[in-house]
Amino acid sequence: MNKKNVFLITGIFIANLLPLVLPAQPVLPTYNISWNSQSKHAGESMPCGGGDIGLNVWVEKGELYFYMAKSGCFDENNALLKQGRIRVKLTPNVFDGEYFKQELKLEEGYIQIDGRHNNQAASIKVWVDVFRPVIHVDVTGNTALKAEVAYESWRYTDRKSTGKANNANSYKWAPPAPVITNKDNIGFDGNTVLFYHRNRSDAPNIFDVTVKQQGLDAVKDQLYNPIAGLTFGGIMQGSNLQPAGTYTGTYMDSDFTGWKLESKKAARNHQVSIILHSAQTATAEAWRNGLQQVIANAGKQAATAWQQTRLWWKQYWQRSFIYIQPNKADTGSALWQTGRNYQLFRYMLGCNAFGNNPTKFNGGLFTYDPALTDTSLRFTPDFRNWGGGIHTAQNQRLVYFPMLKSGDYDIMKPQFDFYLRILRNAELRSKVYWGHPGACFAEQLENFGLPNSAEYGWKRPADFDKGIEYNAWLEYEWDTVLEFCLMMLETERYNGNNIQEYIPFIESCLRFFNEHYQYLAGKRGRKTLDGNGDLVIFPGSAAETYKMAYNPSSTVAGLHTVLTRLLELPPSYLNDSARNEWKLMLSRIPPISFRQFGNYTTIAPARLWERINNTECPQLYPVFPWGMYGVGKPGLDTAINTFKHDTDAIKFRSHVGWKQDNIFAARLGLTEEALQLTTQKLKNSGRRFPAFWGPGYDWTPDHNWGGSGMIGLQEMLLQTDGKKILLFPAWPSNEDVHFKLHAPYNTTVEASLVNGKLQSLTVTPAARKQDVIVLLKAE
Repeated sequence: MNKKNVFLITGIFIANLLPLVLPAQPVLPTYNISWNSQSKHAGESMPCGGGDIGLNVWVEKGELYFYMAKSGCFDENNALLKQGRIRVKLTPNVFDGEYFKQELKLEEGYIQIDGRHNNQAASIKVWVDVFRPVIHVDVTGNTALKAEVAYESWRYTDRKSTGKANNANSYKWAPPAPVITNKDNIGFDGNTVLFYHRNRSDAPNIFDVTVKQQGLDAVKDQLYNPIAGLTFGGIMQGSNLQPAGTYTGTYMDSDFTGWKLESKKAARNHQVSIILHSAQTATAEAWRNGLQQVIANAGKQAATAWQQTRLWWKQYWQRSFIYIQPNKADTGSALWQTGRNYQLFRYMLGCNAFGNNPTKFNGGLFTYDPALTDTSLRFTPDFRNWGGGIHTAQNQRLVYFPMLKSGDYDIMKPQFDFYLRILRNAELRSKVYWGHPGACFAEQLENFGLPNSAEYGWKRPADFDKGIEYNAWLEYEWDTVLEFCLMMLETERYNGNNIQEYIPFIESCLRFFNEHYQYLAGKRGRKTLDGNGDLVIFPGSAAETYKMAYNPSSTVAGLHTVLTRLLELPPSYLNDSARNEWKLMLSRIPPISFRQFGNYTTIAPARLWERINNTECPQLYPVFPWGMYGVGKPGLDTAINTFKHDTDAIKFRSHVGWKQDNIFAARLGLTEEALQLTTQKLKNSGRRFPAFWGPGYDWTPDHNWGGSGMIGLQEMLLQTDGKKILLFPAWPSNEDVHFKLHAPYNTTVEASLVNGKLQSLTVTPAARKQDVIVLLKAE
């Protein structure tokens, strides 16, 4: 027997462990990213943000630049537009001298830039108010300086979008008409620069086009529409600033116009603020009135804003952390980088804690000029591959699952509420197309809940089912929504959240499967269930990979787990009628299917399928996310066989992008494989900012790459099975680590492993110590 694969059960709880002695915070500053030279371009930028705003910050040729992005700013074509670019120049220019430093200070969530030239020195602090949509640029010098601050925009004019440029919006490769990115309204307003984009109402937008394409005009007035009247932008201002004219130029591949403010007089201190606002309003004037209210509120809170923001970030870092090799930092070690980059990526996720829209998997709030990711894509900074308003659930889930163990339940709310807003639209699809209840969420859907028009297909057979995407990858793939149902349920189990508002959503998603597959069976024959009284899930889809599947294991496991968890909720959540309905449905979920590879029994992707379209591994979805198999659970050997001997699983294996193999390995207790795959995911990206991974299969920074890395690392350190808490189920005992993670039932676990020994363990509440089992792999 290989000793490396033997679990050492070191005890339910080690009573003589000392209280945790390693402090939680001193390690974090060692993860700050610090640069002593300026950047060559936006691709060497540093992320900064808070609330629902993200900035890409860099200094180039002695001038400070940053792109601004705000959650939910979708134009008529459903592109997620930037808020523009800010340029700051100081005179005398201390950044043209002998000393330069730019540092992301994680603990307090800001960037500091220092420069010195000929005994003149200055610092710039760039930060975003977590609680109000305000960006701050604070300049401090040892002598009086003049400041020049400019708002630059490539959307000073209408821009025609052609070819691959449309991958940034919802039309992709199939626009039914010419696509225009309409210009913004930009100009001086007193001593400020006012800028905003208002979605036009005098021409069809993506919502109008999609509703008509998909035959839903009869119910159009009942459909949620997030595009109509949406207006977003803001104002740039400073107490010592006045207009200084406009100028033109080109940055990378985009010509632009700049609106410049300059200081009225030289001063040691300059404060610049950019205040952003987005809202659906009847008129542009109504939006401007809303902006004035935001400005007034920010002014009232100005004296305490920095302290409030600073405190929020400190509390954020104290919720949870993972420090690898904390006492022997080695920046060249991929494993040390893994711990540091885990924290960096969590910082990026924290920048959209309070957005109305979820963090996008394909770049979040931190995309930049696309040619710096792919030299063939010479488009504006608004570009990102795979769209702005398009929601791709199988990618998005990886961004949000790690927030359970990191304890970031509040940051999950934008994703959950996104689904609540589009629930009615998904239910209307089922009613209009098939005449039965339940919410049908297709894969690659718009932010208004209908399938993306390009993926739905413009060239469809006249008699093809209007409820189905005419797409070889996406047809019949609608089980991905179940993962968000599970996340909602898990916030109740982990943190005791009241999830009553999400129960109708969860029930509607389940009802769709119950109703639709009996509806389809009734179309084929007299019986709506199979000979065992089970649902016949056909046609189905095991991810995008095993198509026209019969009882796909990913769907079977998903329905089984979500129904089980729903029925485990406290009595107040479900009345007797609802409980009986879901108990009956659970009894009708078909079993997982299996297949043989030589002498090895493995989990099959489905009972049957017609073809393979992609490279996912849904035969291991019963391991993650559905948790039917794993360490300490029945059938572990079968799941391990699937990982090790299924030829498709082996062929598809990778650490790139949304690949989940590191998570599967961790959940199965395969330490060596989990370590290799997770460090490959979370080691330095190869770009100047080490957590800007990608593009993988999507875009840079690839947030589902970072999210899947986070999940895998968490699962190596802590897993749960009912009340049981398993520590170090896939962690090498010879690697030092200090972590704090969350577990179900309002539990946190903080542990320190040093030189192969569990140095300290703190479980809160203390009564949960009896549920802890410490597992370490023998070396």
